Amino acid sequence: MRHPLAVTALALSLAGWIPAASLSSSAHAALFGDSSPASNRYGLPDFGDLVEQVGPAVVNISVVQQQAGGDGGLANDPFYDFLRRFGVPTPEMPGQGAPRISRGIGSGFIVSADGYVLTNAHVVGESGAEVTVTLVDKREFKARVVGTDKRTDVAVIKIDARNLPTVKIGDAERSRVGEWVIAVGSPFGFDHSVTAGIISAKARRLPDENYVPFLQTDVAINPGNSGGPLFNLGGEVIGINSQIYSRSGGFMGISFAIPIDVAMKVKDQLVTHGRVQRGRLGIAIQGVDKELAQSFGLPDARGALVANVEPDSAADKAGVKAGDVVLAVDGTRINDSADLPRIIGDKRPGTRVRLEVWRDGRSREVSATLDELGAETAAAAPARPGRGESTGGKLGLTARPLSSQEAAQLGINGGLVVEAASGPAAKAGLERGDIVLAINNQPVTTVAQFRQLAEKAGNRFALLVQRGSARIFVPVRLD
Repeated sequence: MRHPLAVTALALSLAGWIPAASLSSSAHAALFGDSSPASNRYGLPDFGDLVEQVGPAVVNISVVQQQAGGDGGLANDPFYDFLRRFGVPTPEMPGQGAPRISRGIGSGFIVSADGYVLTNAHVVGESGAEVTVTLVDKREFKARVVGTDKRTDVAVIKIDARNLPTVKIGDAERSRVGEWVIAVGSPFGFDHSVTAGIISAKARRLPDENYVPFLQTDVAINPGNSGGPLFNLGGEVIGINSQIYSRSGGFMGISFAIPIDVAMKVKDQLVTHGRVQRGRLGIAIQGVDKELAQSFGLPDARGALVANVEPDSAADKAGVKAGDVVLAVDGTRINDSADLPRIIGDKRPGTRVRLEVWRDGRSREVSATLDELGAETAAAAPARPGRGESTGGKLGLTARPLSSQEAAQLGINGGLVVEAASGPAAKAGLERGDIVLAINNQPVTTVAQFRQLAEKAGNRFALLVQRGSARIFVPVRLD
């Protein structure tokens, strides 16, 4: 089982807090609602009543899983005994090559009185794990894993119980940066620990995460808090504590929570279908910055730039092309490229969607019927370097045409392999081994053709580049 929280190192406004003593009872109710915590004599919130209200619906989750392999040298690790004693997931240490037992802990919360519990997918681990849920009154239940979704890191488990206390589901969209929030969970196995802080940012996009607009908080989150609820001051769950940014494995002031609306959509599908079905267009996209917007004649830097269209995909059948910029889906505006995967992923396969795309200097509409998102495709083979020639002008690019064998291996019709980049080409980020496929959406297969198109394009243009298995547009400025 992987580390429960660490990310690779790569509700009230605090600023506007009004001492409760200066408010009338009616004004206090209007601002905070009846369920808001009382204030102490310094005008800061007292979370005591709130914790008593929400605490019974928060659970401790322990997981035991048998894994193959030996001790991996853990017997000589000075931190092993410390981690084991505090409940951090660690393997037991049988003889070399013998099966080992992995034990882990996490948190969760009850969302229905008949025993459905939400937590993180990484807490429950792989299939076959033995999951035990402990309530605040110390009752223990063996849990059944209803389903997990690794893309959002959400899992649903079920215990055989009735008339259980449940949390109140809030609206993460209505939360504001600066609001007070609290987390309840089991850091290092210390069950029902409470930490408090504020929402630091919303809609955070993390590396390799396309489907979760994380809530960032400064609430202290540590191993064992995974899967626990993030509450607002109204006692509503607005997120599932999932990850931290850490260079040490411990809390460093930046925590991330899955918005509860995302989690509940996943929960409904897991309970109903046992898995999550997501729509898929079949395109690779990138963000649109000011330079790219100018290159494509866009009035503002927004949308999702299509870098590649998979053959026979929903986008291909709809006529979407590399170089298109998707501006909206069914009228919903795409401000950031990360918006598009979330919007499409929320729709069921087979749904027909209207896409507003920018092409050749104007907006147009196309319709697509979504496929189902499945496994990722394998990466394309890299091109082999050879002898290149200068593309001329002030660009500072040396390249050569792809051979027919290389083009066939990569599954493309041709292009120029970058042998060296200096000047504006290097400043734009071009690297040795990149494959230039097009300039301003005009395909290139020879150096002479590239020179002609570059001279026609002037001082600003966009290159479509394949780097490994990914395609990206690179804006270039010669001035």
